[in-house]
Amino acid sequence: MLNPCDSGFLDALEAALPARTLRPVEDRYLREPRGRYLGQAGAVACPASTAEVATIVKAAQVARVGVVPYGGGTGLVGGQVMTAGPAPLILSLERMNRVRAVEPAGNVMVAEAGCILADVQNAAADVDRLFPLSLGSEGSARIGGLLGTNAGGTGVLRWGNMRELTLGLEVVLADGSVLNGLKRLRKNNMGYDLRHLMIGSEGTLGVITAASLRLFQRPARTGAAMLVVPSPEAALKLLALAQARLGEGISGFELMAGQGPRFVAEVLPQVRQPFADVPDWMVLIDLGLIAALDPVVELEALFEAAAEDGLVSDGVIASNEAQRAQFWALREAIPEANRLIGAVASHDVSVPLAAIPDFIERATAALTALGDMRINCFGHVGDGNLHFNVFPAQGRDRAEYEPIRAQVIETVHDLVADFDGSVSAEHGIGRLKTDDLERYGDQVGLAVMRQIKAALDPHGILNPGVVLRD
Repeated sequence: MLNPCDSGFLDALEAALPARTLRPVEDRYLREPRGRYLGQAGAVACPASTAEVATIVKAAQVARVGVVPYGGGTGLVGGQVMTAGPAPLILSLERMNRVRAVEPAGNVMVAEAGCILADVQNAAADVDRLFPLSLGSEGSARIGGLLGTNAGGTGVLRWGNMRELTLGLEVVLADGSVLNGLKRLRKNNMGYDLRHLMIGSEGTLGVITAASLRLFQRPARTGAAMLVVPSPEAALKLLALAQARLGEGISGFELMAGQGPRFVAEVLPQVRQPFADVPDWMVLIDLGLIAALDPVVELEALFEAAAEDGLVSDGVIASNEAQRAQFWALREAIPEANRLIGAVASHDVSVPLAAIPDFIERATAALTALGDMRINCFGHVGDGNLHFNVFPAQGRDRAEYEPIRAQVIETVHDLVADFDGSVSAEHGIGRLKTDDLERYGDQVGLAVMRQIKAALDPHGILNPGVVLRD
C-alpha cells in the first residue's frame, strides 16, 4: 500500500536536498498530449545529479511514496501521469541535461536523461557525427523518456530503435542504489544485459539517469523523393526494389494514405504539398549515401525501374536540401493535423511486413462495417509500424463515436493479434494499454514481468500502474 506525497514526507525530503529541488506542481506536469488523462501529484522534484535522484528514490521507498519519472511529457500512452491512488511525487529529469562526453573516434556520446533529443542530435553534428533517432517531438522529448519507451521514429529501418542505439545505462533502482552500467562497448558479455531490461520498462524498474549512445558517420550526400504508389502492396514491392538497388543507403521509407495530407491541407495550410491533387497512397523515401553516389541520379533510376514494374505513377524528387525538408515537414505535420482534427481512436501497431496490405484492407473493411468513419493510415512501413487512426466522418464530432470507441480499438487490435503483430509498436504500454498487454501479451512472459517487477521494486513505488496493473 502506497502513502501520499504529503507535507511530512516533503519536509523530510527537502532537508536532504539542495534548495529549490522540490517545486510546486505545475499544470504542465499533469497533462499528456492527447488530453485523455489528468494526473495528480504532491510535488515535483527536479534533481541536478544522479546522487540527488538516489536520495529522492531511497526516501520514497522508505516512506512508501509513489514516484512518477517525467521526461519531456510527450508520451502518448499516459505513462507520465498518475491519475488515481495516493498522490505521487513527480521526478522530473529536466535539470539533468548535460552531455557528459562525446567521443567521435569511438562513435559514442554519454548524455544525461534530461537531454532533449534535438540537443543530442546537435551535439553529434558538432563533431561531424549523427545520432539518427528522429521523431516529431524531438524538440521536447528527452533521452530518459525515449529510453523508457524504447522509442523508434523514422530511422528504425536503417539504424534501429533506442535499444540498438544504446551501449550502456546509468540507473537508480527502487532502493536508491545506482546501477553503474555506462559502458561504451559494442561487445560486453558479462552476464545478464540489464540495459535491455531497463530500456522499454517505462520507469517501472528504475530511473534512467544517463546513457551511452551510439553515433554514426554522417552520410556524405542525402536525398528524398515523394512517389505515388497504387497500393500498400506496391509500396512493399517498391521497398524491396529500393533495397536491392541501394541497400543500407535507405534511411527512411514512410507510407502515407491520402487522408493524412488532406487533413494537413485542412488545418495546416501553410505546409507545402508535393502534389496538386493528393493521391490515395504515396511513399516518402529518404536516402543517405556515400560521396560517390548522387541521390538525385539514384532516385531517378529507381523511379524509372519502379514505373516499368507498375509500382509508381508519379513522383517528385528533391532537388536540394530545402525541398527534402519540405517533404519531411509534410510527413511530420500529419500527427499534429490528426490532433487538431480529433481522433476517435489512435492505434500504434506493427505487423509482419508481408501482412501489411492484408491488414490494411481487412481493418478498413471491419471499421467501415461499424459506422461512417475516416481512416488515416501512415507510418514507418519499412519496419512494419503503422499508425492506423480513426476519425469522425466529415461534419461529425468525435463525441458522437464515444459509444463505439472501445469496439473500434478492439476491432483493430484483434486483427493485429490475428496477424501475430503488436498492439504497441513504439509508444509503449503506459496506463492506456495495460488491459491490452494482459489480453494480447504472452501469459508466461507477463508472469515473468511481474516477477521482475516484484524483485526490483517490491513496494511498487516506481511509476505505479504503468505497464503492469496495480
